[in-house]
Amino acid sequence: MTAPESEPAVKPSRQPPSIPEDEALALLRDGRLEVAGRLVEATNMTLYCSVKLGSRSAACVYKPVRGERPLWDFPDGTLAAREVAAFEVSQATGWNIVPPTVYRDGPFGPGMVQLWIDTEREIDLQRLVKSRNPLVRRMAVFDAVINNADRKGGHLLPLPTGHVYGVDHGVCFSAEDKLRTVLWQWRGKPLAREAVAVLAKLERDIESGSLGRRLRELLSLEEVEATWRRVRRLLDTGVHPYPSEGWPAIPWPPI
Repeated sequence: MTAPESEPAVKPSRQPPSIPEDEALALLRDGRLEVAGRLVEATNMTLYCSVKLGSRSAACVYKPVRGERPLWDFPDGTLAAREVAAFEVSQATGWNIVPPTVYRDGPFGPGMVQLWIDTEREIDLQRLVKSRNPLVRRMAVFDAVINNADRKGGHLLPLPTGHVYGVDHGVCFSAEDKLRTVLWQWRGKPLAREAVAVLAKLERDIESGSLGRRLRELLSLEEVEATWRRVRRLLDTGVHPYPSEGWPAIPWPPI
Protein backbone atom coordinates (compact mmCIF):
# COMPACT_ATOMS: atom_id res chain seq x y z
CA MET A 1 0.00 0.00 0.00
CA THR A 2 1.27 3.48 -0.90
CA ALA A 3 1.68 5.97 1.94
CA PRO A 4 -1.12 8.58 1.98
CA GLU A 5 -0.38 12.09 0.82
CA SER A 6 -0.75 15.20 2.97
CA GLU A 7 -2.64 18.20 1.61
CA PRO A 8 -3.82 21.61 2.86
CA ALA A 9 -6.91 21.69 5.05
CA VAL A 10 -10.17 22.04 3.15
CA LYS A 11 -13.04 24.06 4.55
CA PRO A 12 -15.91 24.05 2.04
CA SER A 13 -19.32 25.51 2.75
CA ARG A 14 -21.47 22.68 4.11
CA GLN A 15 -24.82 24.23 3.22
CA PRO A 16 -26.51 25.36 0.03
CA PRO A 17 -27.02 29.14 0.13
CA SER A 18 -29.94 30.32 2.30
CA ILE A 19 -31.39 26.91 3.28
CA PRO A 20 -29.99 24.42 5.83
CA GLU A 21 -29.71 20.84 4.68
CA ASP A 22 -32.25 19.33 7.08
CA GLU A 23 -34.82 21.93 6.04
CA ALA A 24 -34.00 21.33 2.38
CA LEU A 25 -34.61 17.60 2.75
CA ALA A 26 -37.93 18.14 4.52
CA LEU A 27 -38.97 20.62 1.85
CA LEU A 28 -38.01 18.29 -1.01
CA ARG A 29 -39.67 15.29 0.63
CA ASP A 30 -42.95 16.86 1.76
CA GLY A 31 -43.40 20.05 -0.25
CA ARG A 32 -45.79 20.64 -3.14
CA LEU A 33 -44.04 20.25 -6.51
CA GLU A 34 -44.98 22.47 -9.42
CA VAL A 35 -43.31 22.00 -12.80
CA ALA A 36 -42.00 25.24 -14.30
CA GLY A 37 -40.10 23.91 -17.33
CA ARG A 38 -37.89 21.23 -18.79
CA LEU A 39 -34.11 21.11 -19.18
CA VAL A 40 -34.09 20.15 -22.86
CA GLU A 41 -30.38 19.30 -23.08
CA ALA A 42 -30.72 16.46 -20.57
CA THR A 43 -30.79 12.90 -21.91
CA ASN A 44 -33.59 11.82 -19.57
CA MET A 45 -36.67 13.82 -18.63
CA THR A 46 -35.37 16.51 -16.28
CA LEU A 47 -37.91 19.03 -15.00
CA TYR A 48 -37.18 22.37 -13.36
CA CYS A 49 -39.69 22.81 -10.53
CA SER A 50 -40.62 24.88 -7.54
CA VAL A 51 -41.32 23.16 -4.24
CA LYS A 52 -43.18 24.79 -1.37
CA LEU A 53 -43.93 23.76 2.21
CA GLY A 54 -45.50 26.34 4.49
CA SER A 55 -43.52 29.55 4.17
CA ARG A 56 -40.45 27.81 2.75
CA SER A 57 -39.92 27.42 -0.99
CA ALA A 58 -37.05 26.57 -3.32
CA ALA A 59 -36.21 25.58 -6.87
CA CYS A 60 -35.45 21.95 -7.57
CA VAL A 61 -34.88 19.34 -10.27
CA TYR A 62 -37.35 16.48 -10.66
CA LYS A 63 -36.43 13.38 -12.69
CA PRO A 64 -39.40 11.01 -12.89
CA VAL A 65 -38.70 7.31 -13.41
CA ARG A 66 -41.13 7.24 -16.33
CA GLY A 67 -38.90 9.73 -18.18
CA GLU A 68 -35.77 7.59 -17.97
CA ARG A 69 -34.34 6.46 -21.29
CA PRO A 70 -33.68 2.69 -21.39
CA LEU A 71 -29.99 1.79 -21.24
CA TRP A 72 -28.33 -1.47 -22.27
CA ASP A 73 -26.10 -1.65 -19.19
CA PHE A 74 -28.39 -0.45 -16.37
CA PRO A 75 -31.74 -1.98 -15.38
CA ASP A 76 -34.77 0.04 -16.50
CA GLY A 77 -36.32 2.37 -13.95
CA THR A 78 -33.35 2.44 -11.57
CA LEU A 79 -31.62 5.75 -12.34
CA ALA A 80 -33.56 7.87 -9.84
CA ALA A 81 -32.72 5.49 -7.00
CA ARG A 82 -29.05 5.61 -8.02
CA GLU A 83 -29.10 9.40 -7.74
CA VAL A 84 -30.43 9.08 -4.19
CA ALA A 85 -27.83 6.41 -3.39
CA ALA A 86 -25.10 8.84 -4.52
CA PHE A 87 -26.49 11.43 -2.11
CA GLU A 88 -26.42 8.88 0.72
CA VAL A 89 -22.76 8.08 0.06
CA SER A 90 -22.00 11.80 -0.18
CA GLN A 91 -23.58 12.28 3.24
CA ALA A 92 -21.59 9.43 4.70
CA THR A 93 -18.30 10.93 3.50
CA GLY A 94 -19.09 14.27 5.14
CA TRP A 95 -17.89 15.97 1.95
CA ASN A 96 -21.28 17.36 0.92
CA ILE A 97 -20.66 16.60 -2.75
CA VAL A 98 -24.25 15.87 -3.85
CA PRO A 99 -26.99 18.46 -3.21
CA PRO A 100 -29.92 17.35 -1.00
CA THR A 101 -31.76 14.62 -2.90
CA VAL A 102 -34.85 12.52 -2.14
CA TYR A 103 -36.97 9.86 -3.82
CA ARG A 104 -40.68 10.75 -3.84
CA ASP A 105 -43.87 10.91 -5.85
CA GLY A 106 -44.49 13.87 -8.14
CA PRO A 107 -46.70 15.15 -10.97
CA PHE A 108 -45.34 12.44 -13.33
CA GLY A 109 -45.00 9.67 -10.78
CA PRO A 110 -42.14 8.65 -8.51
CA GLY A 111 -38.65 9.92 -9.15
CA MET A 112 -35.76 11.80 -7.65
CA VAL A 113 -36.02 15.42 -6.52
CA GLN A 114 -32.85 17.44 -5.92
CA LEU A 115 -32.30 20.95 -4.65
CA TRP A 116 -31.42 23.37 -7.45
CA ILE A 117 -27.98 24.94 -7.02
CA ASP A 118 -27.12 28.38 -8.39
CA THR A 119 -23.51 28.28 -9.56
CA GLU A 120 -20.66 30.75 -9.87
CA ARG A 121 -20.97 31.71 -13.52
CA GLU A 122 -17.55 33.36 -13.78
CA ILE A 123 -15.61 30.15 -13.17
CA ASP A 124 -14.03 28.47 -16.20
CA LEU A 125 -15.24 24.86 -16.00
CA GLN A 126 -12.49 23.52 -18.23
CA ARG A 127 -9.89 25.09 -15.98
CA LEU A 128 -11.64 23.74 -12.85
CA VAL A 129 -11.78 20.23 -14.32
CA LYS A 130 -8.01 20.26 -15.00
CA SER A 131 -7.13 21.89 -11.67
CA ARG A 132 -5.61 20.39 -8.52
CA ASN A 133 -8.44 21.82 -6.43
CA PRO A 134 -8.73 19.61 -3.31
CA LEU A 135 -12.54 19.68 -3.53
CA VAL A 136 -12.35 18.33 -7.08
CA ARG A 137 -9.90 15.72 -5.81
CA ARG A 138 -12.49 14.63 -3.25
CA MET A 139 -14.95 14.24 -6.10
CA ALA A 140 -12.50 12.00 -7.95
CA VAL A 141 -12.39 9.70 -4.91
CA PHE A 142 -16.16 9.83 -4.55
CA ASP A 143 -16.59 8.88 -8.22
CA ALA A 144 -14.25 5.91 -7.78
CA VAL A 145 -16.39 4.70 -4.88
CA ILE A 146 -19.74 5.02 -6.67
CA ASN A 147 -18.29 3.87 -10.02
CA ASN A 148 -19.48 6.96 -11.87
CA ALA A 149 -19.82 6.15 -15.58
CA ASP A 150 -20.42 9.75 -16.68
CA ARG A 151 -18.50 12.48 -14.82
CA LYS A 152 -18.58 15.32 -17.33
CA GLY A 153 -17.20 18.75 -16.59
CA GLY A 154 -20.70 20.18 -16.78
CA HIS A 155 -21.68 17.99 -13.83
CA LEU A 156 -19.49 20.12 -11.54
CA LEU A 157 -21.34 23.00 -9.89
CA PRO A 158 -18.94 25.55 -8.36
CA LEU A 159 -20.44 27.97 -5.82
CA PRO A 160 -19.41 31.55 -5.03
CA THR A 161 -18.33 30.22 -1.60
CA GLY A 162 -15.72 28.02 -3.25
CA HIS A 163 -17.59 24.79 -2.63
CA VAL A 164 -18.05 22.43 -5.57
CA TYR A 165 -21.11 20.20 -5.95
CA GLY A 166 -21.48 17.26 -8.31
CA VAL A 167 -24.75 16.24 -9.99
CA ASP A 168 -26.18 13.70 -12.47
CA HIS A 169 -25.41 10.37 -10.80
CA GLY A 170 -27.97 8.17 -12.53
CA VAL A 171 -25.39 5.89 -14.16
CA CYS A 172 -23.43 4.91 -11.07
CA PHE A 173 -23.04 1.84 -8.84
CA SER A 174 -22.75 -0.77 -11.57
CA ALA A 175 -21.24 -4.01 -10.31
CA GLU A 176 -18.92 -3.89 -13.36
CA ASP A 177 -16.03 -1.45 -13.63
CA LYS A 178 -17.44 1.54 -15.54
CA LEU A 179 -15.55 4.54 -14.13
CA ARG A 180 -15.56 7.19 -16.85
CA THR A 181 -14.57 10.71 -15.87
CA VAL A 182 -12.72 13.87 -16.82
CA LEU A 183 -10.94 13.85 -13.44
CA TRP A 184 -7.92 11.64 -14.13
CA GLN A 185 -5.20 14.10 -13.06
CA TRP A 186 -4.59 12.13 -9.84
CA ARG A 187 -4.45 8.66 -11.41
CA GLY A 188 -1.84 6.55 -9.64
CA LYS A 189 -1.17 9.27 -7.06
CA PRO A 190 -1.31 8.42 -3.34
CA LEU A 191 -4.67 9.11 -1.75
CA ALA A 192 -4.81 12.08 0.62
CA ARG A 193 -4.76 11.19 4.32
CA GLU A 194 -8.21 12.65 4.68
CA ALA A 195 -9.53 10.38 1.91
CA VAL A 196 -8.03 7.28 3.54
CA ALA A 197 -9.80 8.09 6.81
CA VAL A 198 -13.11 8.70 5.00
CA LEU A 199 -12.77 5.47 3.02
CA ALA A 200 -12.10 3.47 6.18
CA LYS A 201 -15.29 4.85 7.68
CA LEU A 202 -17.23 4.11 4.48
CA GLU A 203 -16.02 0.51 4.49
CA ARG A 204 -17.39 -0.04 7.99
CA ASP A 205 -20.63 1.81 7.31
CA ILE A 206 -21.37 -0.14 4.13
CA GLU A 207 -20.49 -3.49 5.68
CA SER A 208 -22.43 -3.19 8.92
CA GLY A 209 -23.80 0.33 9.36
CA SER A 210 -26.70 2.52 8.36
CA LEU A 211 -25.24 3.35 4.95
CA GLY A 212 -25.20 -0.30 3.95
CA ARG A 213 -28.82 -0.71 5.04
CA ARG A 214 -29.87 2.37 3.08
CA LEU A 215 -27.98 1.34 -0.05
CA ARG A 216 -29.65 -2.08 0.02
CA GLU A 217 -32.98 -0.26 -0.18
CA LEU A 218 -31.88 1.59 -3.31
CA LEU A 219 -29.56 -0.82 -5.16
CA SER A 220 -29.22 -4.54 -5.76
CA LEU A 221 -27.28 -6.60 -3.23
CA GLU A 222 -24.63 -7.28 -5.89
CA GLU A 223 -24.17 -3.53 -6.46
CA VAL A 224 -23.85 -2.81 -2.74
CA GLU A 225 -21.24 -5.54 -2.36
CA ALA A 226 -19.36 -4.19 -5.38
CA THR A 227 -19.36 -0.72 -3.78
CA TRP A 228 -17.79 -2.18 -0.64
CA ARG A 229 -15.15 -3.95 -2.75
CA ARG A 230 -14.26 -0.70 -4.55
CA VAL A 231 -13.72 1.00 -1.21
CA ARG A 232 -11.62 -1.92 -0.01
CA ARG A 233 -9.54 -1.82 -3.21
CA LEU A 234 -8.83 1.89 -2.78
CA LEU A 235 -7.69 1.25 0.80
CA ASP A 236 -5.54 -1.71 -0.24
CA THR A 237 -3.78 0.14 -3.09
CA GLY A 238 -3.65 3.53 -1.39
CA VAL A 239 -3.79 5.34 -4.74
CA HIS A 240 -6.28 6.95 -7.08
CA PRO A 241 -7.37 4.40 -9.71
CA TYR A 242 -6.10 4.21 -13.27
CA PRO A 243 -8.50 4.16 -16.23
CA SER A 244 -9.85 0.73 -17.15
CA GLU A 245 -8.42 -0.89 -20.26
CA GLY A 246 -11.84 -2.31 -21.17
CA TRP A 247 -13.97 0.83 -20.91
CA PRO A 248 -13.69 4.36 -22.41
CA ALA A 249 -11.89 6.54 -19.89
CA ILE A 250 -13.57 9.88 -20.69
CA PRO A 251 -17.27 10.55 -21.34
CA TRP A 252 -18.46 12.28 -24.49
CA PRO A 253 -18.88 15.16 -24.66
CA PRO A 254 -16.40 15.79 -21.83
CA ILE A 255 -18.09 19.06 -20.82
